[in-house]
Amino acid sequence: MVGERQLSGKSKRLVALPEFNVALFAFLLNYPWEFLQVPFYVTMPEMAHWDAVLFCTRATLGDMLITLVAFWVVAGIRRHRHWLLRPDARATFGFVAVGIAITVGLEWYATELQQRWQYAEGMPTLTLLGTGLAPLLQWLLLPPLILWLARRQMLGERYLQCAG
Repeated sequence: MVGERQLSGKSKRLVALPEFNVALFAFLLNYPWEFLQVPFYVTMPEMAHWDAVLFCTRATLGDMLITLVAFWVVAGIRRHRHWLLRPDARATFGFVAVGIAITVGLEWYATELQQRWQYAEGMPTLTLLGTGLAPLLQWLLLPPLILWLARRQMLGERYLQCAG
């Protein structure tokens, strides 16, 4: 049909990759979360606009990488990259747990050892580890949504390929 957008062969293959979809939705969901967390970090609210944008962009790319690592860990355990087409509770739990473990470790390293950033007084923290509640909630709430969106995208693409 005239006017319909046709994906090239390379684009179709890219959209079919689980890693592409996981990375895409990890970026799209984590980016606004990073901006919403700004008030919970010292100096972030006072940063120059472009500096804050760059900081949040780098943090989002880090979140995307953590998400991909969590995806690959579960894929390795499941021995299949397309596990997210039929995720069960164990796979979803593993995906979330790996992301939380990496995040808690990185937050501790960045705040305690490297002093790369500090939590503002308004950031609730876990007593034992000192991890902020906002980054912890990020890794409890967003990964299941990332999986759901990536799965829908991949299933929709498969449907369109079969229908067309």
